[in-house]
Amino acid sequence: MKLATIIGGVLIAIGAAALVYKGFTYTTEETVLQIGSVKATAETEKAVSVPTWAGVGAIVVGLLVIGLGRGR
Repeated sequence: MKLATIIGGVLIAIGAAALVYKGFTYTTEETVLQIGSVKATAETEKAVSVPTWAGVGAIVVGLLVIGLGRGR
């Protein structure tokens, strides 16, 4: 299997996942207060949204990579 086909397939899969999930969330632990050796922390949840154009762009680029890879 050619490298271009593998890279194109990965880009298409990433683009499709971006269109389906539209983003992801993650949790971080932040220090709220620290006095000497005593530390108070809080967990915060943050969301990152993936724009639709990024998912579509990854699919298009993946198709172009596969198409140009087969032309050689």
